[in-house]
Amino acid sequence: MLPRALQHHALPRTRGAGLAPVGVIETPRLLLRPARAEDLGDIHKVFSDPQAMRYWDRPPYEDITVTAKLLSGLMNQDPETSFDLVVELDGVCIGKAGMWRTPEIGYILHPDHWGKGLAFEALSAFLPRAFERFDRELVFKAECDPRNLASGALLRKLGFRRTRQEKANFGYGDVEWCDTDYYEFIRPELRIC
Repeated sequence: MLPRALQHHALPRTRGAGLAPVGVIETPRLLLRPARAEDLGDIHKVFSDPQAMRYWDRPPYEDITVTAKLLSGLMNQDPETSFDLVVELDGVCIGKAGMWRTPEIGYILHPDHWGKGLAFEALSAFLPRAFERFDRELVFKAECDPRNLASGALLRKLGFRRTRQEKANFGYGDVEWCDTDYYEFIRPELRIC
């Protein structure tokens, strides 16, 4: 069964007059919004944290100038191919979630905010908006290190299904070769119940 938010392909509080500017998604606890220059310190706390970056595509960013480049990319993304938002909780940027390049989604939160359902809340609100924005896309994709059990469980809870696993196909820095699980999420109205 799909999460309640995805069953109807639209969410209250994410659309409509006076609720949120275009590109901003509100949930009961979170604000997903475009990145701003003042997010640098907060986003660096996420991308420099070894625990947060353990299953990311590279080791933690030790140099804030690397994070500044990532933030610049978030602020200057191509709206035709990207819809990547920072995740704000109580006025503080705690990570990012979205589509960095269609059709692939990604997400990362600071470990202080793990285990509270925030990633599920963010992505449950994000996915319907992404299908609206990229109406040509029928399937969204995600990749996950199979050792990242929480992320795999999150994807399955959202309705993604694992399609395959490749062994030792991803180099994590100069440290190790990792396996990759590949997931797909089919546009909700195309699902056969």
